[in-house]
Amino acid sequence: MTGRRCSFFTGFSLFSVLFFAYRAPAQQKNAALNKLFAAYYHENQQLYPLDATLSGDHRYDDRLANDISIAWLNAKERFNKKYLQQLARFNRNLLNTTDKISYDVLTEILTLDLERRKFHFEYLPINQFTSVPLIMAQLGSGNGAQPFKTKQDYANWINRINDFSDYTDTAIANMRTGMQTGIVLPKVLVTKMIDQMESVANADSLSNELFNPVRTLPGSFTAVEKKKIAAQMLQAVTQKLLPCYRRLAAFLKNEYLPRAAAVAGMGALPEGAAMYRFYVRSYTTTNQSPEEIYETGLHEVARIKEEMEKVKTQTGFTGSLPEFFLFLRSNKQFMPFKTPEEVLNAYRAIAAKIDKHLDSLFDLKPNTPMVIKRVEAFREAGQNGPSYLAAPADGSSAGILYVPVPDATKINVTFLGMEATYLHEAIPGHHYQIALQQENKELPAFRNHIAFSAFFEGWALYVESLGSQLGCYTDPYQQMGALNNEMHRALRLVTDVGIHTGKMTPAQAIAFMLEHESISEADATLSVERYMAIPGQALSYKTGELEIKKIRTNCEAILKDKFDLRKFHHALLVQGDMPLTVLANYMNEWAKEQLH
Repeated sequence: MTGRRCSFFTGFSLFSVLFFAYRAPAQQKNAALNKLFAAYYHENQQLYPLDATLSGDHRYDDRLANDISIAWLNAKERFNKKYLQQLARFNRNLLNTTDKISYDVLTEILTLDLERRKFHFEYLPINQFTSVPLIMAQLGSGNGAQPFKTKQDYANWINRINDFSDYTDTAIANMRTGMQTGIVLPKVLVTKMIDQMESVANADSLSNELFNPVRTLPGSFTAVEKKKIAAQMLQAVTQKLLPCYRRLAAFLKNEYLPRAAAVAGMGALPEGAAMYRFYVRSYTTTNQSPEEIYETGLHEVARIKEEMEKVKTQTGFTGSLPEFFLFLRSNKQFMPFKTPEEVLNAYRAIAAKIDKHLDSLFDLKPNTPMVIKRVEAFREAGQNGPSYLAAPADGSSAGILYVPVPDATKINVTFLGMEATYLHEAIPGHHYQIALQQENKELPAFRNHIAFSAFFEGWALYVESLGSQLGCYTDPYQQMGALNNEMHRALRLVTDVGIHTGKMTPAQAIAFMLEHESISEADATLSVERYMAIPGQALSYKTGELEIKKIRTNCEAILKDKFDLRKFHHALLVQGDMPLTVLANYMNEWAKEQLH
């Protein structure tokens, strides 16, 4: 995942002896190459201090890179070229497996970063789903990765606010350049951004969460220290931070909205087709064209629809598939819960059921524990389903499956596909993959926290297909929930490409989703707006899953009766996240090694 780079939304002690069980004959690490990896990681953390904070590295909590400025972009270009030149000094063919993969991963990151420069994505610095202003608002609430425990922590945040003021001015200047060149966001997204910025700019210290760190000063501070720090924080928030959001809101409303794009997709922008192809390559980490992905999507939608029809028939429902969708969404039998604890216990029961079968498919498991918690009240309304939060890199706490329960009586066990959702978000999906990667001391540090969306989401979606082998989907309605989840990802291949290549309008994309999956019109609309705001990202799920299945089929063909699914999963997870092109080469070599 490029863009805000490959760092993660997102917790490796040494592996057990099993780590070594399926490796090729041992080769020594290339010391010089790993020294280069370490230097890259250190320098990269300095270039991206916000990403460092989010990954648990708090050395640079006082900084915010102005990574949309010409000066920063020029420095990053020199950085990328320098490390590509240094990598070229090494003979890849002489490296061990881990070093080869790390070499290929870093080459991909650097190459894509150099390529993206020509598209002027800095003219589109923010959207309503992901941006520095939104991350700063979350960090400033005291509920994110920015710590507020010591006096230095508070000083760090004040310095970061000062940097954010410069970032805000650059973002506005860049968007003005975008207005002149025609590289602008769609109007429908801009209206959402205006509401967001105005909401964050709220000056009420009792309701605005940006005042939380002032309200919750640590008890270890003396009265004098509290008074001094509170005054400094109030000045920084009221005179620097909130005015940033007001400037953004005013600019978006008064200048940008009238010049925003009337058409939704990137294809309507100057060089928009090439920009979208870059997004597709970045998020899928393949060389597939948008047209190829679109056709794959149509094929997958048709295939999954056939499976849905079979399940519908199995349940005895005699209406059409859209009528079946409505039945699943609205019938009270699928909303059995009365309290939030009942919802959490339902997920805990799924975890217990799956746990009995994990050893049959996995011999590699993380040491990091995982817990199931309800989403905090302050952000519950904004969550439309469970999500995973990885453990911090230092292992100080567990990974968390967060479950939103704004109203327990409306939680639908089939609409969410509870079993498939747990497999995807928790075990053996995101938790296994991320925790193992973070624990793995055999990987260079720069790879412990990267997340290529196609691998990260592809693995989790692939895991959903293992549900029957893990004791799930015995209920046809849970099977339908799993199919609905898969259909949602398949529809993305059609709608994301359709919107950005002009094959579909947003209204047509919404109608296509309503026809083929159990989803409300409001959720379909939100999904389409997400695809408009983050072109190509939604393609990564199904693309990654299909590539992993293709790789598995290839390994089965090579190994025949020697194929072992546990060893296959071990090999997939043991080397961490990587681009799909790198994964295919690595797994092909792995399969051939198993023959000897």
